[in-house]
Amino acid sequence: MTSQKLMFTSESVTEGHPDKICDQVSDAVLDACLEQDPRSRVACETAVKTGYVMLLGEITTNSQFNYDELVRQVVNDIGYDSSEKGFDGNSCGVLVAIAKQSGDIAMGVDKALEAKSGEMTEAEVESVGAGDQGMMFGYACNETDTLMPLPIYLAHKLSRKQSELRKSGAIKWLRPDAKSQVTIEYSQGKPVRIDTVLISTQHAPEVSQ
Repeated sequence: MTSQKLMFTSESVTEGHPDKICDQVSDAVLDACLEQDPRSRVACETAVKTGYVMLLGEITTNSQFNYDELVRQVVNDIGYDSSEKGFDGNSCGVLVAIAKQSGDIAMGVDKALEAKSGEMTEAEVESVGAGDQGMMFGYACNETDTLMPLPIYLAHKLSRKQSELRKSGAIKWLRPDAKSQVTIEYSQGKPVRIDTVLISTQHAPEVSQ
């Protein structure tokens, strides 16, 4: 960001956004597996459509829990607990298509390569292999007190405020799905002004656009 002038936009969504619903359901499945079996291997994907949640993937675990109940709890906790809101965790369809990890993948991750080749003992590498699951990361900067870039910092604050106002009942017509975007003008790599702020939110039908 060293050019004379640059507009940089970041986006943030609330917990009711479809992407976030999927994240929270998959996270809940992972947490439930690890709670009972820390050695669980979880590759869980979630897809949602109005009134429908699908769990897909491969999971190897000794944990036992009810996927259907877990999904409904997450959806209800988000705030989708009535058909009037476009989604109801109590009555939505839940499809669970979870299988054990395939043999080909398990063969690659049951033991670390070093243990297989004899370069290290199993005790040294704890016999832990690795699959192709990745962790994504960003970067820190000194633009804010949280060390996050200013555009995403402000977008997240707006999304959190929308969620706070909805949950507290301060604005009763708000619904769980919302998105915020903030565009910052940078000059010589430094943020100099806010150019655009956009907030789009799901709302009760009686509220006009």
